[in-house]
Amino acid sequence: MGFVPDLGKSLPPPAVANRNSLWLAGVGWCSAMLHNAINHRPPMKSGVHRQFLLATIGWFIGYHLTKYENYTFAKLDRDMNEYVRLHPEEFAAKEKKTFAEIVEPFHPVR
Repeated sequence: MGFVPDLGKSLPPPAVANRNSLWLAGVGWCSAMLHNAINHRPPMKSGVHRQFLLATIGWFIGYHLTKYENYTFAKLDRDMNEYVRLHPEEFAAKEKKTFAEIVEPFHPVR
């Protein structure tokens, strides 16, 4: 598909079973079941080929949606890291404090 630019081709491919693929495959399958129920056919038994087709289409769309999502997040991470590299004065390391320096002393009230 043409949604991911050439820079995104260097990213590792997402897992075949990811949340978008599973979710959209379930939506496709449920829409086929709903279509059967609306037309007064047995929802589970009739149109199994349509159920399989719509689930496969949903899986395909979910996979490529995840690829685009990974590309978008990688691009944002790259831009953020480049900004941090170019402006180190805005991201100076803070002095480390121990937990005892942060928390006030505890005095129980009786």
